[in-house]
Amino acid sequence: MSKSGARSSAFAVSAGILLSRLIGLVRERVFAYYFGNSDAADAFRSAFKIPNFLQNLFGEGVLSASFIPVYARLRAEERHEEATRLAESIFAILFFITSLLTLVGVFATPWFIDAIAPGFQGAKRELTMRLVQILFPGAALLVMSAWCLGILNSHRKFFLSYAAPVIWNVAQITALLWKGGHVTEPRLAIVLAIGSVIGSGLQFAVQLPTVMEFLRPLKGKITLHTEHVKAVTRNFLPVFVSRGVVQISAYVDSVLASWLPTGAVSALGYAQTLNSLPVSLFGMAISAAELPAMSSALGTHEEIGLVLRQRLENGLKNISFFVIPSAVAFLVLGDVVVATIYRSVHFGASDVTFVWSVLAGSSVGLLATTSGRLYSSAFYALRDTRTPLNFAIIRVVLTVALGYLFALPLPRLLGIDPRWGVAGLTLSAGMAGWVEFALLRRALQARIGAVVASVSRIVRLWVGALIAAAAAYGVKRVLPFHRAELVGVCVLSIFGLGYLLFTRMLGVDAPGSVTRLLRRRA
Repeated sequence: MSKSGARSSAFAVSAGILLSRLIGLVRERVFAYYFGNSDAADAFRSAFKIPNFLQNLFGEGVLSASFIPVYARLRAEERHEEATRLAESIFAILFFITSLLTLVGVFATPWFIDAIAPGFQGAKRELTMRLVQILFPGAALLVMSAWCLGILNSHRKFFLSYAAPVIWNVAQITALLWKGGHVTEPRLAIVLAIGSVIGSGLQFAVQLPTVMEFLRPLKGKITLHTEHVKAVTRNFLPVFVSRGVVQISAYVDSVLASWLPTGAVSALGYAQTLNSLPVSLFGMAISAAELPAMSSALGTHEEIGLVLRQRLENGLKNISFFVIPSAVAFLVLGDVVVATIYRSVHFGASDVTFVWSVLAGSSVGLLATTSGRLYSSAFYALRDTRTPLNFAIIRVVLTVALGYLFALPLPRLLGIDPRWGVAGLTLSAGMAGWVEFALLRRALQARIGAVVASVSRIVRLWVGALIAAAAAYGVKRVLPFHRAELVGVCVLSIFGLGYLLFTRMLGVDAPGSVTRLLRRRA
């Protein structure tokens, strides 16, 4: 694939993710309006983490790393019939495993609650259990949706796969608006969980017709012992363990937050939603677009290494251009970002400041996390899933150790409100992310040669973002109106335009897609 093709693929992924994330932000705003930082909000956030564990273990990340490289290589070699048989076999394996785990999960819910939210008691614990049992089947449907995504991505149909979650978000928004204000918060949480399951089914269904077109003629014959199925399952296990290790980190965060005062779990969820925007829009988008292309590279070891280096260098430039201002915005203008999305009757000024602190902690590792995704994709393209696993384990060990220190003992030592310890969880994850990124970069360069990165360019991006943030902060201080939405639109628009202007003055060119967009606007 040419550079222009890679850019258009990344743009399609970004467009799909942006659409789904924007609707997701609407969902979050409606959620914050009805729940705020209440016990019901904590219960829903915690409940969603348990079936989400299943989705993350078997879903998009694992399938992308294990299935796409093998499937895309078969298509590059024009072995289409074998590719179809592989897709059918992987579907059968996923369907059986997720169905079994869903059944076990529904009946084992009480033990899951004791493990993931031991600090919950009484009615809050009972509500969390009920929500988990409702949400589990939806997680299985989202895993099958991820199977669709793997096939669509391999066929370079990125927009549909990443825009499909729009319908999942719409289903939840509909549920909230339908019953919000008419029932109690615990009852509304149950209605929302049912809406989430319905949305999961619709998300799978909307992708299925296009997937079936690509797989025709279907063979209807499941073969589990072929070379290609074995290759996927061989790659699957290390990535599965790697994702499991990462989920352990999320599990520990949830456990630690459950011991903090009311609002800690929900605040962590609000901040993670915002933090996931640049990770998804730029890190995931670019990595998802590059993985099929890197996996399809043919030739000698040196020729494949050259292709990977070129794609990495270009991808890292695009990631840094967008992620650096995102990190600065979270750190300097995080209160504006949070208030614009969440401020409402049940989400006041103190809630805004609280979530901002959590968001600021996550900004520390934002560039490392997004860039690390691209390096991991390069390893997956080389059929090496064990190296990213080893480094993920190191990151998680650091995250857990630092997270415990920053979340529990440190606030007590400093004599501050214990609930501020939740910001330490995101800060520790960011610090560990930089360690993982450094290890991934060094190991990959030993395999394919040096990946050139301009330190001068990175510094100029940081300087441009900080100047733009200072200008936007000054505007925030003098604005005559106090509505969060109006302040947010003005301040964040000034920050974005200022960043483009100041980086241009510092001699950093915007990516081609941004330049073309600005020219059309002009």
